[in-house]
Amino acid sequence: MRSELSPDGAAAIQDRLGHRSIALIGLMGAGKTTVGRRLAALLALPFRDTDVEIEAASRMTIPELFEAYGEPEFRALEARVVARLAAEGPQVIATGGGAYLHAETRAMLKDTAITVWLKADLETLMERVSRRSNRPLLKTDDPREVMRRLMDIRYPVYAEADITIGTRDVKRDIIAAEILEALDRHLETESIR
Repeated sequence: MRSELSPDGAAAIQDRLGHRSIALIGLMGAGKTTVGRRLAALLALPFRDTDVEIEAASRMTIPELFEAYGEPEFRALEARVVARLAAEGPQVIATGGGAYLHAETRAMLKDTAITVWLKADLETLMERVSRRSNRPLLKTDDPREVMRRLMDIRYPVYAEADITIGTRDVKRDIIAAEILEALDRHLETESIR
């Protein structure tokens, strides 16, 4: 599929989505926000980033939330935000890296969205996250080991997603086009069932 989608092609995918959203999942640095914005533009759908929504709702940054309330409270707020966004109808949602780990969130997304796992290798993730210093889980002496442990724990859960796309050091347009192809195949398979 080309990286540009005709208006008819976008409308056809939107029609088959119905009220469901597309939820991008994956570790920090996988490209959920950058690819998500491009995917939303290609499909003429709104784009929402759960981290931005959480910061707006709490009037605090993600690192401030982690420091003030801890990870469990942050994850509870994240689950509420993901549920609210998914219920708002068709859009592309970039979820936080830990959101999909909660069984209730996974079940809710199964009902309200098509989930797309942006899967990346350790080198790609470390190169990307090293550009920003706002990753609370990586504020440690050995962020590489933390990332490796997160991959070990989270990748088996992420594998439950409807679609898996390997993300790597290519333009976001290429990854977005691969998602469109996989989404088209997934929706086609759904219509046959």
